[in-house]
Amino acid sequence: MPRSLRRLLAALLALTLLVLGLMLSLTQWLPRLAGIWLPAQTRIVLDGSPRWRDGALWFPAVRYLAGECVLASVEQASLGWHHRRWRLNAHQVTLDSDCLQQLPAGEQAGAPKSLAAWQQLLPGADIQLDTLAIAPWQQYAGRFDLSLTPEQQTLRYRGDNLSVDARLQGQHLEVEQLTLRHQALPQPVTLHGAFDLPEFANGLPVSGTLEGDLQYAGEPLRLTLDWQQQQGKLELYTRGDGQPLLSLPWQADPQQIRIVQGRYRWPTGDQTLSGFLDLRLDNWQQGLEETQITGRLNVLTQGRGGKGNAVLSIGPGKLSMTDSALPLRLTGESKLAAMQLYAALPGNLSGPLLDPQLKFQPGALLRLRGRLLSTLEVDEARWPLAGVRLASQGVDGRLQAILKAHDPSFGQFQLHLDGRAANFWPDKGEWTWRYWGAGEMLPLNAAWTLKGTGGWRDTLIHLDSLDAGFNQMQYGMAQVLRPRLTLSAPVNWQRDLQAPAFNGGFRIDAGETLFDFGGRLPASSLRFEAKGQDPSHFIWRGQLQAQAIGPLRVHGRWDGARLRGEAWWPTQSLTVFQPLLKPDLKMKIRAGELRAQVAFSAAAQEGFSAGGHWTVKQGSLWTPDNQINGVDFSLPFRLKDQQWQFGVRGPVSLRIGEVTNQFAMQNIRADLQGYYPWREDHPLTLQDVSLDLLGGQVTLPALRLPQHDAATLSLRDISLSKLVTALKPKQFAMSGNINGELPLWVNNPHWLVHNGWIANSGGLTFRMDKDMADAITAGNVAAGAAMDWLRYMAISRSWATLDLDNLGNLTMQAQVQGVSRFSNREQTVNLNYRHQQNLFQLWRSLRFGDNLQSWVEQNATLPTKRDQQP
Repeated sequence: MPRSLRRLLAALLALTLLVLGLMLSLTQWLPRLAGIWLPAQTRIVLDGSPRWRDGALWFPAVRYLAGECVLASVEQASLGWHHRRWRLNAHQVTLDSDCLQQLPAGEQAGAPKSLAAWQQLLPGADIQLDTLAIAPWQQYAGRFDLSLTPEQQTLRYRGDNLSVDARLQGQHLEVEQLTLRHQALPQPVTLHGAFDLPEFANGLPVSGTLEGDLQYAGEPLRLTLDWQQQQGKLELYTRGDGQPLLSLPWQADPQQIRIVQGRYRWPTGDQTLSGFLDLRLDNWQQGLEETQITGRLNVLTQGRGGKGNAVLSIGPGKLSMTDSALPLRLTGESKLAAMQLYAALPGNLSGPLLDPQLKFQPGALLRLRGRLLSTLEVDEARWPLAGVRLASQGVDGRLQAILKAHDPSFGQFQLHLDGRAANFWPDKGEWTWRYWGAGEMLPLNAAWTLKGTGGWRDTLIHLDSLDAGFNQMQYGMAQVLRPRLTLSAPVNWQRDLQAPAFNGGFRIDAGETLFDFGGRLPASSLRFEAKGQDPSHFIWRGQLQAQAIGPLRVHGRWDGARLRGEAWWPTQSLTVFQPLLKPDLKMKIRAGELRAQVAFSAAAQEGFSAGGHWTVKQGSLWTPDNQINGVDFSLPFRLKDQQWQFGVRGPVSLRIGEVTNQFAMQNIRADLQGYYPWREDHPLTLQDVSLDLLGGQVTLPALRLPQHDAATLSLRDISLSKLVTALKPKQFAMSGNINGELPLWVNNPHWLVHNGWIANSGGLTFRMDKDMADAITAGNVAAGAAMDWLRYMAISRSWATLDLDNLGNLTMQAQVQGVSRFSNREQTVNLNYRHQQNLFQLWRSLRFGDNLQSWVEQNATLPTKRDQQP
């Protein structure tokens, strides 16, 4: 082999070994070589060994670090030369904007290059990134395509929430299309325009226009932005409206950007808003970190109470990618259609620009007055906010609220809330609180106090304690003394949309319940549990116990507007209901059973309504003057708007086996159907009344209220001998039966009975006691002669008419015809008399014998001779 050939082969082998060595150690020397041109304290790290693939140099992963922060991360990148153009491809590129603060502040050497000079340095290249993501705006990630030539640079970007098509030729930038989607916008925003950039690309465009379409609150809007040299204007319009909703004239120079007398208005809806904006950015060319921000924004409103003006003062301060420091202060009042807001809120905006926080300073206070709901009038609501921090993580600090309000229907009240929040947003973080208050409840004529504790942890709202006390509750005919509502089990409301739940236990303890009719219900306790989906949709179940009365089992549901329920009273001895009777009645329940079933409903607009059935079997009741046995009572009813309807599907039925008193009564029957209180279109009817009395029967076919016609009380075959036996007079005795009809009036201005009559049914006999007749004869000779003819009389015909007024005054006109037997002779007797007496006093005394003796002494006359018979 020639010497020269051996040297060539050796050189080629050395070169090959050198190339292989460089390739194998690429991860060691390439980052160090690149570090010569990189800023200080930054470096490139290659993860994995590069290799040649498909005509390009392929890198598994490349990281660019600023200090220890990964500024850029590139996965599966390749660099190659195709068709005289460089081509850079990557599967995933992630940039972290938080690492920009780690880059050192550099100084440029020499004269700055113009935009055209930079463009001339660009090679022909195509950059394709399958996914480009910039933290913390990962939601705008998308595919990135950039084509570079010295003459033109073209960008195409496609993401779910951001799409851009733009082209730069020299200093002319044309945005063909920019589409932005955001959760706060119902429709995407679409923009297009053109700009002329400055020569050195170190300031705002020299001139340009930008137009776009967007929607807000259902309104289609049109946006325009144009400027020339150092001034321009941004305007926002609604379609078809020549007046802009937003107009921001601005001016710019190397030291400042100014917005002077910017105006805005929002005329749609019930509440109009308008105002002015002034904003100044000093030292803006030195970057965001050095820009000094000062501004003023005011909000003009008009509504309840006149006109309002609230002012937001901004700065002076700065916004920074790492540590912002921008003072803010909101002062003034906002008068809306139904409310008035008053604010004095000093605060400070701090933290990184991408995740700032607002902390309220001492003296921060927000107040509200006006109508919060349709009928709720807020006298004053106060929110002290000093020390409260507001950030993207949530609200942190002590949260307080004081509410004074009144409702014309329910009364006035005051509530206090004091708690602490830790990074709290609704359904995120934690907020614990305690509350207390007092007020009145006019529909129940009650005053109440309230206190308790609770919290909100993530999606769970919990009420750990509750103590609500009332001095009384009075509704309709009932008055409940000292009721108190507490928790028997904590209340938990799980707001998770996948598994919502609501449950809790409650207890209502009350003193006696007093009724208008004089009865009372002993101290009672109602326990019930609630279980459902949320506080507006749940079912409840419980039971009521009042000492020996009960348990009354109840259950129902609440749908957010109406409380529905049912109650069952199982069969129970009637004797436990003795407290429900008025003590002055001196009644004692001896026996019987009761059972009941009731359904009820309560709503704010419709009030309380109920319906059901009460049943009493074989009841027994004693009074000082009566014994009532064999009581069967059936009461179907409805109650709505404090009006009772008795007998819905059948009448109220009362059956009494026997009433034992001075006049024994048996087989008492009565039916009741209608309304109470009664009206002309809703009458109350007592019907089919009957009872057995003194060997005969008393009936009342019907009594209608309000009354237009008299109700006829009929007497059939009433035995006078049984009547006299019951009264036990010593002065006389009678036998025989009588009939009668008594027209009854209930609401007549004068009469209780008018034009009633009583007549004999067959023959009657009257026998005067010998001692009584002798006493009359001894005291009055004329009357004594007459008494001889009245010692024994057989009555063939008797007729009496009765009138009884509202005061109890009875007037009776009577005619009696009969035959008297005395000394073996018969004498025809005709008596015509008028009797007046207060029936109420008569019933109280029941001394019929003495009254009759007095009447006979004053009214007896001798029979005529022609009436005498041998």
